[in-house]
Amino acid sequence: MAELLQNYFTDGWRERVLECACGWRGDSRAMSMELHGEVTDYSCPSCGSLVLIVSHPSLTQVQEAAAAGHPEAQQHLALLDEARAHFNQDPP
Repeated sequence: MAELLQNYFTDGWRERVLECACGWRGDSRAMSMELHGEVTDYSCPSCGSLVLIVSHPSLTQVQEAAAAGHPEAQQHLALLDEARAHFNQDPP
């Protein structure tokens, strides 16, 4: 059964070693990744079984993690702010 990670900003989730039912062991960086609207699925590179499901963060989660000093959340928030500024400016 796949593990569900609900907090994208959990420290170290990418490096944590997981084990598949087939016996393969490794971290998410070695797995096959499939993006969906609300989550990203990570599958075993050996047998293709789903091993990890990571929920995409909401804006509130990004803001809270950024305020708590999480560097990746701060980068996400800066990108979101830049996109908002770009789309909210009046045309020349």
